[in-house]
Amino acid sequence: MAKKVTPYKSSDQSKKEQVEHMFDTISGEYDGLNRVISFGIDVKWRKKVVALVTDTHPDSILDIATGTGDLILNMAESGASQLIGLDISEGMLSVGRKKIKASGLEDRIQMIQADSEAMPFEDNSFDAITVAFGVRNFETLEKGLAEIYRVLKPGGIFVILETSVPTKTPFKQGYTIHCKYIMPLIGRLFSKDRDAYSYLSESASVFPFGEALNNILRKIGFTNVEDKPQTFGVATIYTATK
Repeated sequence: MAKKVTPYKSSDQSKKEQVEHMFDTISGEYDGLNRVISFGIDVKWRKKVVALVTDTHPDSILDIATGTGDLILNMAESGASQLIGLDISEGMLSVGRKKIKASGLEDRIQMIQADSEAMPFEDNSFDAITVAFGVRNFETLEKGLAEIYRVLKPGGIFVILETSVPTKTPFKQGYTIHCKYIMPLIGRLFSKDRDAYSYLSESASVFPFGEALNNILRKIGFTNVEDKPQTFGVATIYTATK
């Protein structure tokens, strides 16, 4: 069971409500700060996710915790006829819709505000489902993954891109310094929500990764579960099928 970390420790709101408020608050600055904090490497990781999904020739793709839509925008090159980005934060979706319109893809990509743990879709609806840096924000990890399993078609692919903790020296020590000191400092200097980037770094450091997350996916019912560490293990791409 993943340790429960919330954005605002003094708040009596649920994690879900806190996460929605946090992303609404930082939505305008999120893309720029995310590039700085990740040194832009997250762009490369997303391209790998797109390639994995595209190789399965999906006709329908759902991107959960889509945020400002980076991944679902990239998925347009897959050739899928149905592209949906889902997020709990209307603030993030608003930024994403502007990016989609600027790209001329508003007729192909639909952005929906909804709860990832109670999605408004029928069983077996999508050929491919992705989540980039979002599963650690679920209120209940297992519930969110079970909901993904429900709406994924049999034989469909599920891909997660999520932070992980390097296990080898000196990358482990460097990652700890980055998460504990650098990332919160950047957030404090450039964000109007100081707690947000402290939460993002703390939640990344305690979230189950590698075989621990593989086992949770298998418990839900996914098969062919694999993990692919990226950039010395600071992130991991997980693939699974239904």
